[in-house]
Amino acid sequence: MELKNMVALVSRTGRQMQRYNFHGDRQGGWENDESIEDAALRETVEEAGVVGDVQHKLGKWNFKNKSNDTGYESHMFPLLVKEQLDFWPEKDVRQRLWISVGEARKVCQYWWMKEALELLVNRLTTQPNEANEDNVSLSQSMKSNL
Repeated sequence: MELKNMVALVSRTGRQMQRYNFHGDRQGGWENDESIEDAALRETVEEAGVVGDVQHKLGKWNFKNKSNDTGYESHMFPLLVKEQLDFWPEKDVRQRLWISVGEARKVCQYWWMKEALELLVNRLTTQPNEANEDNVSLSQSMKSNL
């Protein structure tokens, strides 16, 4: 799948292609016609307007939505960002914001995202010749208050 060509498309919507695990939990934005890595790449283009290389998976988390009636399964991957796009499918409903790891710890609302962040920081700080926590930046794609 060529990501450059996807930028001209609108975000995928609907649940007809959505994957579910054996418990009936929705598996994030991962759809039947793509690999999990392709789904991660597509989601970063759609939601944050960034293109890059998907790194080794951090893990899998199961959680319920805010009303506690729908289960989700989330697979988290770090992305080595290679390009930041000026226009992307959800630009009008999301704001791309680059923040430090310390700031991300403060504003992250979900326990499973905080765990993924800590795993990423651990990975980056324990690998030789890799970035340390002080120069790791994260992209947070947030819903705008429209």
